Amino acid sequence: MGDVDARGTPSRRFPQAPESAAEARRFVRAALGHVAPDLMDTAQLLVSELVTNAVLHARTEIEVAARVDAGTVHVRVSDRRPDRGLVPYGCPPHSGTGQGLPLVARLSSRRGVETGEEGKTVWFELRPEGPPRHPDGWEPVVPPSGSGTTVTLLDVPAALYAASQQHRHNLLREAVLAVAAGHDLGVPPEDLAVAQDMSNVVTAAVTGALRRWPAGQAVRSVPLSLPPDAGPSVRTLRAVLDLAEEGARAERLLTLPALPRQRLFDRWLFDQIVGQLAGADPTAWTVVRGEPGASPSEQVPWDAGQMEASRVPTVAADERNRIIAANGPAAEMLGWPADELVGRPLTTLIPEHLRRRHLAAFTSLLLSGRPRILGRSVPLPALHRDGRLVPVRLVILQQETTDGRTVFVAQLAPRAATPGASAHPPGRVRSAAHREPDRRPSPSADEGGREPGRPGWSALERLTLLADTATALSNAPNLYLGLRAVGRILTQRLADWCAVDLIVDNAQVERVAVVHRLPRGPRPEEYEGRLPAVSDTARGPLARALRGAGPLLLAGPPSPSEVVSPLDAHYLGLFRIMGADSAVVAPLRARRQIIGALTIARHGGGRPFTEEDLPLVHDLVRGLALGVDNVLLHQETRNIAERLQRSLLPVLPSVGPLRLAARYASSSATAQVGGDWYDSFTLPNGDTALVIGDVTGHNLDAAIAMSQLRSMLRGIAVDRQEPPEIVLRRLDMANHTFYPEATATCIYALVKGTADGPWELVHSSAGHLPPLLIGADGGTRYLEDASGLLLGVDPHLSRPRAQHPIPAHTTVLLYTDGLIERRGESLDASLDRLRRHAAALAREPLDVFCDELLIGLGADSQDDIAVLALRPTPPH
Repeated sequence: MGDVDARGTPSRRFPQAPESAAEARRFVRAALGHVAPDLMDTAQLLVSELVTNAVLHARTEIEVAARVDAGTVHVRVSDRRPDRGLVPYGCPPHSGTGQGLPLVARLSSRRGVETGEEGKTVWFELRPEGPPRHPDGWEPVVPPSGSGTTVTLLDVPAALYAASQQHRHNLLREAVLAVAAGHDLGVPPEDLAVAQDMSNVVTAAVTGALRRWPAGQAVRSVPLSLPPDAGPSVRTLRAVLDLAEEGARAERLLTLPALPRQRLFDRWLFDQIVGQLAGADPTAWTVVRGEPGASPSEQVPWDAGQMEASRVPTVAADERNRIIAANGPAAEMLGWPADELVGRPLTTLIPEHLRRRHLAAFTSLLLSGRPRILGRSVPLPALHRDGRLVPVRLVILQQETTDGRTVFVAQLAPRAATPGASAHPPGRVRSAAHREPDRRPSPSADEGGREPGRPGWSALERLTLLADTATALSNAPNLYLGLRAVGRILTQRLADWCAVDLIVDNAQVERVAVVHRLPRGPRPEEYEGRLPAVSDTARGPLARALRGAGPLLLAGPPSPSEVVSPLDAHYLGLFRIMGADSAVVAPLRARRQIIGALTIARHGGGRPFTEEDLPLVHDLVRGLALGVDNVLLHQETRNIAERLQRSLLPVLPSVGPLRLAARYASSSATAQVGGDWYDSFTLPNGDTALVIGDVTGHNLDAAIAMSQLRSMLRGIAVDRQEPPEIVLRRLDMANHTFYPEATATCIYALVKGTADGPWELVHSSAGHLPPLLIGADGGTRYLEDASGLLLGVDPHLSRPRAQHPIPAHTTVLLYTDGLIERRGESLDASLDRLRRHAAALAREPLDVFCDELLIGLGADSQDDIAVLALRPTPPH
């Protein structure tokens, strides 16, 4: 260290108080005299950081010494806590804390720390020529050893831990400063000191453990060495953080409250430490269940490249509500070039009537930390660039970048499509939604897997492989995830990597999955997705397999002499990136057609594929093709029903002063189609008809029955122009004649009145939920006096009728059970919730009224939802 502590160096002692940082800066300025301005500014900055660290963490008297020798600045900062070692957090520049030591390392010419019996000293030098071009960091943290107890944190997402640690340190720093300034957070000073010390111990232990782990691994299991008596201190730390969180939510601290995933992670972290110190077994983070928006399901850090390669329409925004990335499918859906969306406010994609609500909800999330729609499937409209509305189901997920920043990832599915499943025309297959982390080590025989390249397959092993691949495909929620699961099985037992290509629209080929055995293996995004066409000139092995040849055995990558088309060149490029000493490519055949191809490859010196492997591959692709074809047939049937149902949603009539609005949303969970419908039309006599109904079932049969009932009702109503109860009785008779087993609920209502009013609602119900009348003042009333049996029970039974006045600006709401019913909840509670939501929206425009009902009540609905609303609004 040389002459840093030379005799005569000016020094001064400061109390353990926040004001000491400013006083230390003034002292350094005076002590250094006429040193170069840039050195003076740097010295003041660094001494301020080190004194602040001592105030927060050492909590003792602080001594600062500073002098200049031959143009070099020497500064020392000492405290009386030799037991409290330095903990370089490694926080990124955007973090509000943890910058002191990294700044010293980055800006100083030399730096170090000395520890004695009575205290420790951090020192640095600043030379006129500036810091080294590549400055060294601080010495790695060495966690306490010897008498420590090992606590194992299983499946820790590195990015989420980084965000959690940054927030914890920010919150504790703010609490210390607030308490020192006299603000009452309900935290005793002695508890705050214990919490600070325990947080540093945990950070030192985790930081030291993570430094020993391979860089870039997203999810890790971390062994920590902690004092065996740390349990009470960890409980104090948790209690102090809870009180500080309350202060943050009450806006008594500058730090924002933790977001849901961070809160859940912190609870898990502290529970694991306390529980394991008491003898409990560890519980992995990946099995923790949380409330919506706090699920640990998203483990890997957010990656813009992976999102852009995804075929699921996705938009990502930061904490400033700015779009930071949008992929091609989302841009195409909303009519924007993807690069033009980046940097725009997220409200660019939100209809005008929902922007205020969005901003309020987003601000509430940041200020309170409480989610409203995070992790839930919410039906709402998105705004196309040309101004039209695009009905979608929105799922917003919270993820973290590798440096701990929060990203909000919004996945958009067309309204009638199940999120995560195909939302494209029949036969169309799309590729990855995200790249899943594979945390398994390479398999070995004694772990129940089969090392790729081992010779000899028993009959039982062959059958097990075929059964496991079939099960993985059939149990997956959609085709892409199923093929990814199949790929993981094949790379565990048969190959080092595999690729699946499928023939999609107009004989185009799309690579829907590339899976490597190693978690950090090659990731060839440019070789996924849509491939070059299978032209007449294509002669490579993939083109041959797609024409029906194979299984083809390859002794390495395709020969350059076979590259005579773009598809051949593309396939060769995949092999060059992934590597292969041998490979097999085989066609997927179903119903006497080629629907795709499977490529499996080995490399790295293991046993190559031989002719002996081809019968197994033949059996494998036969079962895989059958499973893929079944999924595609199911998607085709589902999409036909979906388009049928969408085509039957009517264009609402324009009827003078009567305002009409309607919404339809399919189930967010399983079915894309169902029997819900609404309708409205004008009768020849001038009355306006309102219809809502629900056919039993959620499949193509239900959609077909719904379309037939709708058509019969329209014909009967227009032809007869009779009261609602008579029309429903005739509809019931027709339904019983043609479809004696079908049942349905329905309301048929007529709105009568002149252009200036008054208006009257005449209606009859066949077992449907009662209409809700919402006055302009927020008063509500259910119209329950015209309820009869559902359609399909007794067509000869007479039906009731009811009449009710509709004052101007009163809303009539018809709806199906998917809007209100929840598993395990009584119908009365469901109706009461609808009453409260509708009353709060009584004065909103009708479009806003309907959208807000779907957002507030329709998220995660297990059933279809149909909503029809009418409001007389006279011009005067």
